[in-house]
Amino acid sequence: MLKVNPPSTSGLARSDPQTGLSIAEAARRTGVSAHTLRYYERAGLVVSTIDRTSSGRRRYQQQDLHWITMCTKLRATGMPISTIRRYAQLVTAGRGTEQERLALMEAHRADVTAKLAEIQDNLTVIDHKIDVYRSRLAAGDADQLWRPTA
Repeated sequence: MLKVNPPSTSGLARSDPQTGLSIAEAARRTGVSAHTLRYYERAGLVVSTIDRTSSGRRRYQQQDLHWITMCTKLRATGMPISTIRRYAQLVTAGRGTEQERLALMEAHRADVTAKLAEIQDNLTVIDHKIDVYRSRLAAGDADQLWRPTA
């Protein structure tokens, strides 16, 4: 399970920015493009400030990768960017937002569960069609399937 601890106001201990991962390496490890990483940062989806080298190059720490992975899972399951942004804001705000974060995740889970049920229903129809084709091919009359009527 992915656990992301919010940054504390007392200053989150982060690794030396010179030793973090480059944007290319972070992209490789998270499975998203460098463009997407920059977008997530600009869109307010990242909960901590990405470290920079003295020359201004981004350096990603392990906690950044965990957070980005969480964001990609939320996107892959259909969560809108605006909702991910709200979740990131709540995480960043820290204590006192736990109930709202929980409600947000529970609502998203309900949406994902409903989508899964719809996909399962669709898969049942597809499986039935496959069975029909197999049986008609075995019987030798598959050419009669979906034949236009005059």
